[in-house]
Parts: sequence; structure tokens; C-alpha cells
Amino acid sequence: MVPIIVILHVCICVALILIVLLQKGKGAGMGAAFGGSSQTVFGSAGATTLLHKVTTVVAVVFMLTSLGLSFLFSQGGSTSIMEDVIPSQPPAAESGKAPAQGNETQSEPQ
Repeated sequence: MVPIIVILHVCICVALILIVLLQKGKGAGMGAAFGGSSQTVFGSAGATTLLHKVTTVVAVVFMLTSLGLSFLFSQGGSTSIMEDVIPSQPPAAESGKAPAQGNETQSEPQ
């Protein structure tokens, strides 16, 4: 089940990249806001194209497969690869002394 979802997820990733790259840029409309004059900068952008609708659907499926994969991989065992490792050296023992300070002789206030 998981390999099928992973393959589907990768295919959706590639499809989403291609669909976004196929879309026409809308940077010219925002460029008019900084020096040009355009009536459609903040107004209606027109009808939604088929490519926009397909992008929305593919993005939703991408997010659902992402959530599904994260849920499936989080259900794995709680084992660690470090369980069988033996430490080569024991940790250093803590000393009871405080570290020496730079100026050990302090003058008394006068």
C-alpha cells in the first residue's frame, strides 16, 4: 500500500510542477500597480481557466497524499537503530569543584 502511495505522490509532484510551469504568468498586472495604469490590477481577473482548476485539484491531491504518507510512516515501530550500540567510553565523571575564574584575587571596596 505504501509503495503505491509513494509512486502516486511522486507522479503528482511531477504533474504539479509541469502544470504550474505551463500557466501564463500574471506579473504584468502587478507591474502596473507600481507606475503603470491598469483597471484590472485589483479588479476581476476573468473566468477561471481549465488549467487553473486542474492545478487546484492536483494540489489538493498532493496535500492529501502528503498527509496520508506522513500518517502511514508515523505508525511504524518505535525502535531505534542505536539500541544495540555499546558506548566505547563511559561518560566523564562530574567534578564537585567549580571552574576557576580569571581573577581570583578580588579587591575589597574601600
